[in-house]
Amino acid sequence: MQLLWFRNDLRIHDNPALKHFLTHYKAGDRAVYILTPLQWQQHHWARIKIDLIKRHVHLLQTQLKALGVQLEIHQVDDFREQVEFLKGEISRQDSVNIIANEELEINERNRDKALADSGLSLTLFEADVIVSKGKVLNKAGDMFKVFTPFKRAWLSHVKTYGFEYLGKPSAQTLSVDMTDKSGYAADNDLLNSDNTSLHWPLVDDVEANIIPDFFANKHDQYHQFRDIPSIKGTSGLSPYLAIGALSPRYLLQLILNKHPDLLTAHDSSAFSWLNELIWRDFYRHLLHHFPKLCRHQMFNDKYANITWPYDKAKFNAWCLGQTGYPIVDAAMRQLNQTGWMHNRLRMVVASFLTKHLLIDWRLGEQYFMSTLIDGDLAANNGGWQWAASTGCDAQPYFRIFNPIRQGERFDPKGEFVRKYLPELDKVPDKHVHFPHGYMKSHRDIAYWPAIVDHKAAREQALAFYR
Repeated sequence: MQLLWFRNDLRIHDNPALKHFLTHYKAGDRAVYILTPLQWQQHHWARIKIDLIKRHVHLLQTQLKALGVQLEIHQVDDFREQVEFLKGEISRQDSVNIIANEELEINERNRDKALADSGLSLTLFEADVIVSKGKVLNKAGDMFKVFTPFKRAWLSHVKTYGFEYLGKPSAQTLSVDMTDKSGYAADNDLLNSDNTSLHWPLVDDVEANIIPDFFANKHDQYHQFRDIPSIKGTSGLSPYLAIGALSPRYLLQLILNKHPDLLTAHDSSAFSWLNELIWRDFYRHLLHHFPKLCRHQMFNDKYANITWPYDKAKFNAWCLGQTGYPIVDAAMRQLNQTGWMHNRLRMVVASFLTKHLLIDWRLGEQYFMSTLIDGDLAANNGGWQWAASTGCDAQPYFRIFNPIRQGERFDPKGEFVRKYLPELDKVPDKHVHFPHGYMKSHRDIAYWPAIVDHKAAREQALAFYR
């Protein structure tokens, strides 16, 4: 018997585990998804992300039913109980092969090892990257520690060997109808939504409308507008990649359909968005080669023994968007209100926490995971260690973002700031990114005082990192 186990791969397109299952299907084979709410809590997953997952499991049930496959939904507390559940299910059969797509993170790897060590047959496929992990190495056979040479090698690999996009299976794949065998209804109570993610459409709508619109109207200008938080210049696809509802190989296929020469046109405006997909692969390859990153360790060992000061009041002010620096506060309010934050602003607020406040980046990483709809360990860890100057290919410690200048540069008229800080509506553009001097003569404007002085905080950070 085959037992197809869906995990972080909530899609029918470009799903190698599903393809294997359908190709080798026999009567009695089963497909399952196992929720683990306690494990999600331990991993600090945001409620909005969990809601998006549940909605997409529900969608996956519907899509699989059209293929003749009944998806069973089960719930246990954590990964240990997942192992026990599967052992119990399989003990009722003479011979069972579990089919799944591999998961990258260390707790997930250890869970799969526990299954294999218990004597169960586990066949795993890779479905989360464009180029297989371990295939992009330097001349010494090691993983790159700087992005640009990784990118060159990555592009060379794709140009030389290509990549396999599996597409979508057809309803004619199975010769035996598998539906309605176990009584698991499509509106299973375990998938009840708390409606926190409803302003994010399901991925079938994304594929039908949002992606075509992005490639038709935004992709070629992405390099111009990607850093402007007041406009929707990005694709908004990160939540769907984070839960496996979209395949990165599918997105690369779409890019190359529009720009067949893009792998060699590195200087073209259209390359900028492809570059982000390569960054995604880079961080996932890093997590594969350096599992210590899953254990909250510094990539750069020379920073391993840093004793980070901790000021609870300042950390809380950062979390709540009450630092007195408008671009930081507006970004944090966007995160808290919507479960998402513009990428440029993620760099700004991370730099502010680690450099201006000298607060351990791991606290920021955890807060992001607990609030972001697109929380992804590889990308989140990579981004935070980049900002904190402790990571692979990190921003050098002496480059410290000036939050006032960042606001003036990327939100010159204060449109984004005023959207999330309406208390600054009456502040003129030239003062909006640091209104405190203006407020002295306009006492009707109420806004938080700055919790640190930029110049003094910068000098303190430089001395601290030295």
